[in-house]
Amino acid sequence: MKATVFSLLAVVMTLASVSGCGPSAKLTVPERQKIIVDMETETLQRLYREQPATRDKIRKAAGYGVFSNANVNLIFASAGGGYGVVVDNATGRKTYMRMALGGLGLGIGVKDYRQVLIFKSKDALDKFVTSGWEFGGHADAAAKAGQTGGEVSAEGDIAADIEAYAMTESGLALQATVTGAKYWKHDDLN
Repeated sequence: MKATVFSLLAVVMTLASVSGCGPSAKLTVPERQKIIVDMETETLQRLYREQPATRDKIRKAAGYGVFSNANVNLIFASAGGGYGVVVDNATGRKTYMRMALGGLGLGIGVKDYRQVLIFKSKDALDKFVTSGWEFGGHADAAAKAGQTGGEVSAEGDIAADIEAYAMTESGLALQATVTGAKYWKHDDLN
């Protein structure tokens, strides 16, 4: 039984490592940054269209983060990775970041989604950029095939001063996992 769990975890980690990791390292730093900024712009436009109140929340916030994530769930484990940018509204400074997800629980599927984090305080923004940790439980059902289906969900306060929104891009997932996420500065892009 243990060997099966470890085998499944190895498959999930392998799949996650090749999906959602970010723009190709073969591109120049400015090209990679532009891809991330374009993803940020498109994601915010969609969020504002589907959740108009978020425009004012982001404008009044200390800052925000926008991430592109890919998550793979295979029976007892889930893993994923992604990239994004955090913007300090007071200075306009962009911090390019990476992320990784890992979790245990029942689930099956692949989910590509965008996440927007709204930092209500400067302290929360600074701690996220320097420490970047988020832990939590997660349960959802999301599906999209072609141009139909999809999901927008407010995950509420991850911490007292962070509000999160997730938007499914494609894929199919049904999961109930306890997930840990780690966000950290992208050394090559900052």
